[in-house]
Amino acid sequence: MNSDRYDLIVIGSGSAARDGAGKAAREHGAHVALIEHWLWGGSCPNVACRPTKAYVVAAELMHDVQNHAAERGIDVPEPTIDLSRTRRWKDSLLRDQQSWIQVVTDAGYGVIPGTAAFVDAQTVRVGDRELTGEKILVASGSRTAVPSIPGIEQIEWIDHVSALELDEVPESLLVVGAGPVGLEFAQIFARFGSRVTIVNTGPQIAARADAEAAGELQAALEDEGIEVVLNSGVDSFARSGNAVEATVGGRTVKVSHVLLASGRLPNVEELEPDRIGLEVGRGGIAVDDRQRTNVDGVWAAGDVAAGPMLTPIAQYQARIAVEDMFGNGFRRADYSALPTAVFTDPELGGVGLTEAEAGQQGHDVGIVTHPLPAVTRAQYTRAKHGLYKIVFDRETRRVLGVHVVSRAASDIVGSIAPALKLGLTVDDLAFMHHVYPSYSEGLKAAAEKAQTPTSAAKS
Repeated sequence: MNSDRYDLIVIGSGSAARDGAGKAAREHGAHVALIEHWLWGGSCPNVACRPTKAYVVAAELMHDVQNHAAERGIDVPEPTIDLSRTRRWKDSLLRDQQSWIQVVTDAGYGVIPGTAAFVDAQTVRVGDRELTGEKILVASGSRTAVPSIPGIEQIEWIDHVSALELDEVPESLLVVGAGPVGLEFAQIFARFGSRVTIVNTGPQIAARADAEAAGELQAALEDEGIEVVLNSGVDSFARSGNAVEATVGGRTVKVSHVLLASGRLPNVEELEPDRIGLEVGRGGIAVDDRQRTNVDGVWAAGDVAAGPMLTPIAQYQARIAVEDMFGNGFRRADYSALPTAVFTDPELGGVGLTEAEAGQQGHDVGIVTHPLPAVTRAQYTRAKHGLYKIVFDRETRRVLGVHVVSRAASDIVGSIAPALKLGLTVDDLAFMHHVYPSYSEGLKAAAEKAQTPTSAAKS
């Protein structure tokens, strides 16, 4: 077989790319090529999810030692952070690039470094090589969006990638954007000792989350000294010596560092999509529920495709795409029970509909809540903010959404996602067994309030 002819060409080597390539080769015997222009393994294990969560863990440990060690009879000096050592520990958890190349080579793929561009719907160019594939999966990922703010070209900003390479904690930090990345890094550096301000153009942090749950997380962050400015963008940036002056809502905020976290852009331009008439919208390559693009023989998955930008979703989409390519194609993408989480402390987890979404869809909405401070496990850390919220249909009693602000919220909403998919009712939750003392018991406590005549109202 000509080494430059493949059953499947995969553009990228991240979560979607590797899952798609693996399924195609393993289950369908496909001859696969992987093309990567930056980091083998993709963003998540190298510069995003995995290393970021290492910093989350370090920041939580520092916070707990600082705030709870003495009361528990543990005498230790006031904790300080040596960020260069934290960085080295983080790096020790990661696979290096040579190891990633070995992994994909050992898997039997054609391993091709470089930037891919379409020649036609079955051919891509990488440098001076042309590769032909019966099928092509675009999984080229995304990058930090740089907002159009006057003066931004005059300052040195950081993003989630460069923030993980700092050797010293910023004295002060302006975080532009209050999505998961912005919120997590804001708390990480605040706990490490930075003075942190978050600015967000929208009316709530974590815009896709339930508003009440987002409010609880905001209160927890503000209690730690993080300033949150909503309904306001950055009007301009200017250099001031070694510092940056940002105009925010008519006032000047002077900081040592600016972190951009206001969105992601799909990596599509270098593909030269116009050559094949590939439809690209603001959110990425347009796909249907089988990850098909508008061009026959080309599929897209992961951050580059329009839809949720999440690592497990990238894997999920790639498997659907490969099944459509080589299998029966019966599977369709379905996000009705999609669990998500922001890995702050407390975490903000959600699955299903928010209260607002349920009302917009015409449900007769019932709401029950239970406060996190009433849960025994949370009392060990003197938690002041957090909740368990269940959104349900009052007529059918079916649970429409679950929203949790607590430690372990990600585990709670992730575990309950299959039950929502299978038609869980609020009564099922009320009558289930639970572990005591655990964070998850707050969900049962909330559901029990739906057994009263006042279950239509918030409890």
